[in-house]
Amino acid sequence: MKLWWQLAGPWIKQHWRISLLALCLALSTVFAGVGLLTVSGWFLTGAFLAGSSLAFNLFVPSALVRGLSMWRIASRYAERVCGHMVTLDLQAEIRTGSFARLAAFKPAQLAHYRDGDLLARLINDIERLDTFFLLIITPIFTAIIAGGFFSLLMGVALPLAGWILLLVLCLAAGVLPYLLARKTAVAGLEVQAANAELRALAHEAIDAHTDLLVFGVTLAAQEQFDRAGLRLAKAQQKVAQAGSFGTLIQQLLMGTLVLALLWLGANAQAQQELSAPVWVGLLLGSMGLFEILSPIMRGAAGLGAVEAAARRIQDLTASPAANTQAKAGQAQPTAILPATGPLHLQDVCVAHENQTVLSQLDLYVDHGQRIAIRGPSGTGKTTLLMAIMQVQPLTSGTITYGGVHLNTVNSPLLYQRMALLSQHSPVFMGTIRHNLLLADPQATDERLWEVLHQVHLASHIEQIGGLDAWTGEGGNTLSTGQIRRLCLARVLLSRASVWLLDEPTAGLDKTTADAWFTNLQQVAKDRTVIIVTHANLPKGVVDESFILAGGRLHLERHNEAEEKPQEELI
Repeated sequence: MKLWWQLAGPWIKQHWRISLLALCLALSTVFAGVGLLTVSGWFLTGAFLAGSSLAFNLFVPSALVRGLSMWRIASRYAERVCGHMVTLDLQAEIRTGSFARLAAFKPAQLAHYRDGDLLARLINDIERLDTFFLLIITPIFTAIIAGGFFSLLMGVALPLAGWILLLVLCLAAGVLPYLLARKTAVAGLEVQAANAELRALAHEAIDAHTDLLVFGVTLAAQEQFDRAGLRLAKAQQKVAQAGSFGTLIQQLLMGTLVLALLWLGANAQAQQELSAPVWVGLLLGSMGLFEILSPIMRGAAGLGAVEAAARRIQDLTASPAANTQAKAGQAQPTAILPATGPLHLQDVCVAHENQTVLSQLDLYVDHGQRIAIRGPSGTGKTTLLMAIMQVQPLTSGTITYGGVHLNTVNSPLLYQRMALLSQHSPVFMGTIRHNLLLADPQATDERLWEVLHQVHLASHIEQIGGLDAWTGEGGNTLSTGQIRRLCLARVLLSRASVWLLDEPTAGLDKTTADAWFTNLQQVAKDRTVIIVTHANLPKGVVDESFILAGGRLHLERHNEAEEKPQEELI
């Protein structure tokens, strides 16, 4: 309950009117339904007895039956519309907030989650939360008010029957759901965990489908999936069995109540303390109250899963990424970053899980200068680019551009000045034009073709249909090298003053890579370019070349950079 309120409370407080309206409409529906049964019992019994007594007025109860029927239909429809509006809007609010927190995650923090796990949190877990409002809050609210009111009405006619009805309602709507929720708590946690496991296994199997086939381990993957599915089935069976048992107890309570009311009503009617039509009407109305208790049992059985889902979503808020974002939000960086200027890294230190990657690193890159950073894999070249982009937090040290500390600049402004081509830059499902316009939405078709020519991709794009050619999911209509060139074209299209290129020619043949490097000076113009690469660069491509080793940069002479075999750097 606490975790759910932490997620849903802010939205409900802000939209309390529509939330209260949904509860009131649910209460109105219950009153109309119970009232309809009560009046119908009174009406039918009175009409049956009218043969021996003509004193019964048939017009009033018949009018009430018609009125309550129309009231119940209209109220039920409005309740469904309003209740689902609240639920869906609440889901959208929680999902939007959760996605905003995920968007702030750093790559190192995303690495702690399995494929499909974050998607499961955004979809399955948040959808699970809707049961709390529809099957717990709304039924309990209506049960307390409608049950209390009808118990009072019953008590006026038969005091002992009123107390019995109130006791049975407390047991069926309070004590029994609480015990059921306690019993199914562990199984509910297992349901959510197994659901997440199945989704993660499915994503991993799809992603590694080729490798599974090549190495002949599809049966092993299938067995792993089957075991996870079996765990989910067992956990769901436990929840279903407990829910069925709770419903059985609830029905027994209702049967006991009906027998008690029959006995008390028969005695009262025999002693002429209560008329037969009123007695039957109260009896049927009491039975109608149990209509609102059935959702409570379903909600109580799934309360463990709701708690697990809320905890998994809340974990995103408690993650280091969310805390970092919160601190950044408190600082509210507003410094203005100049359009051009030197990039200066001073005493930069970065550590991954207490292991130093960059140690007191210094680098000064003048505006318009082009440098290359080489070195063995794992020395921190990519980490250095991520630190410049403020994606990887610094342990210590400073990074300035044009004399302005980058940690004081809003991210949107920083990304206007600096463009990054990472090793895992994605191609989004859509057209070639759609993917390129992400870098510059105002770019003309002529400009798009220009950058495609610069990355030696224009001829292929013309063959597959031009700028409106479909890329497919993850760019599966393109080869690995073509995907790389398309991502590179996106960087070239940006108006950033600094280009950070991480293995820009990966997947390209040597001739194409050398041609692109040779053309870099003309393409980059007066931009600052930092290239992280293992490739041997043609002469004159960069102004300076550095080797990253021991967490620091060491100046490399040009002839060494050109003659050193690539294998020695990897």
